[in-house]
Amino acid sequence: MKRRGRRGRGAARRRRLLGGGAVVAAGVAMAAALGLFGRFDDVIQELTLPLRHEDIIRQQAQEKQVDASLIAAVIYAESRFRDQTSHAGARGLMQITPTTANEIERLSGGTTFKLADLADPDINIRYGTFYLRELLDLYDENEVAALAAYNAGPTQVGEWGGSGLTLDAIPLEETRGYVADVLDKRQDYRDEYGEELGY
Repeated sequence: MKRRGRRGRGAARRRRLLGGGAVVAAGVAMAAALGLFGRFDDVIQELTLPLRHEDIIRQQAQEKQVDASLIAAVIYAESRFRDQTSHAGARGLMQITPTTANEIERLSGGTTFKLADLADPDINIRYGTFYLRELLDLYDENEVAALAAYNAGPTQVGEWGGSGLTLDAIPLEETRGYVADVLDKRQDYRDEYGEELGY
């Protein structure tokens, strides 16, 4: 078999790269001609910052006086807007445990709740927002404390400082990261979906 010299291999590699570049350029030109860039941006946004059920989020935000972008950010952190069940048994978009769901049912005066209801986005978002409202009330509107309790439970937050809890004072790295991520995403949702969320 005849070996190519260094120059021959380099030329072949350049031809492959140029050929690949031509394919990419052709794809870009075709996408532009078909007007697909807007749709491409939508796909990227759907992957990186999804939003669904905004009508329910808006309605619950207004009814329970909870920031709509905060609700969206909690859903993103909990499930990325996908219905799922965790290994701990938390269910649905806002990852509500059966114990928490039963407590919400009791506090809200409901009598017909079944665990399977948590798969329903309407009920799940209602329950999750109800719980957020309860936590905000419990911690005097301190969002850091409320979100920490949503993630780690009120008992832990009571030990960490309750209503006076600050982000830096959360000793559990997972919970501190969770709260920071939710607060960051809340701003992203407000910036990207202001109209959809009713701002």
